[in-house]
Amino acid sequence: QVQLVESGGGLVQAGGSLRLSCAASGLTFSRYGMGWFRQAPGKEREFVAAVSWSGGSTSYADSVKGRFTISRDNAKKTVYLQMNSLKPEDTAVYYCAARKDIVVTTNQDRYDYWGQGTQVTVSS
Repeated sequence: QVQLVESGGGLVQAGGSLRLSCAASGLTFSRYGMGWFRQAPGKEREFVAAVSWSGGSTSYADSVKGRFTISRDNAKKTVYLQMNSLKPEDTAVYYCAARKDIVVTTNQDRYDYWGQGTQVTVSS
């Protein structure tokens, strides 16, 4: 049984930082590309960042480029999202997702497994 468990969310002031983690189990983690997505109240879920199975390739939404960094530790079966210079518009539930492929994809329909999400709230 595949499980993705996010952690690290919380309340932070604008300009602050948070580091999200997503621990995976039940899959061969090093064979999966990983992504982070988010959904704000009243909005559709959107792509944030993705990393290839090896960690050698990444992709970011324009809204987070230069502020967020995605990384992974295959030995720990964990993917991270370092979020700096947070803005109120970053407030959302953040989800990690796994896709059994070596390539990076921003298309959420192509991901096979999803976590339950972690809330990030940025106050102004």
